[in-house]
Amino acid sequence: MATGDLFADLNTGEREAIGPCSFVLRGFALPSVDTLLQALARIEAASPYRRMHTPGGHTMSVEMSNCGEWGWTSGATGYRYQRHDPLSGQPWPALPPAFAQLARDAAAQAGFEGFLPDACLINRYLPGARMALHQDKNEHDLSAPIVSVSLGMNATFLFGGHQRHCKAARIALYHGDAVVWGGEDRLRFHGILPLKAYPHPQLGQQRINLTFRKAMA
Repeated sequence: MATGDLFADLNTGEREAIGPCSFVLRGFALPSVDTLLQALARIEAASPYRRMHTPGGHTMSVEMSNCGEWGWTSGATGYRYQRHDPLSGQPWPALPPAFAQLARDAAAQAGFEGFLPDACLINRYLPGARMALHQDKNEHDLSAPIVSVSLGMNATFLFGGHQRHCKAARIALYHGDAVVWGGEDRLRFHGILPLKAYPHPQLGQQRINLTFRKAMA
């Protein structure tokens, strides 16, 4: 595949089912990218990216920040949501209106009307960064879906079953794609393979992933 083809807006506008209650929305965020990136710059200035540690003491390869009423954190005391950025002691930056609208619209497109996220975990992947298979299960409200938006470099999304040993499908994600899963699929294991160094024309050698959740009931 030629380099120029790596970032083609393949099947933009299509909804691809990857499970009974799980969908990839191709190019869903593309109309909002400039607004999203402007808001993201303000979030980064207030709560810079950092590499968190697992409860076992390992440093994650992905850099993270948060916005919204609640922020996801990890450390020696475990995985949890908290209202304040532990680096600054200040509340996490507010969820930008463009973020909230995108999350609501993507959820509705996947059949989950009325989604009101109160947390957005922002992951920045540089070449070689990865995310091991895991479940999003720290939220108090598991009836709400997960909405994940990809910006920048391509990634291979792993979407498995309800047990870690279940074989995971490999799904290519491109700049602007959104993935939504909930209902019976809400606790499926998922992850990201190590990113390959194919710079994106707009974002360079990074992938930004916005993960919207309803953390509290």
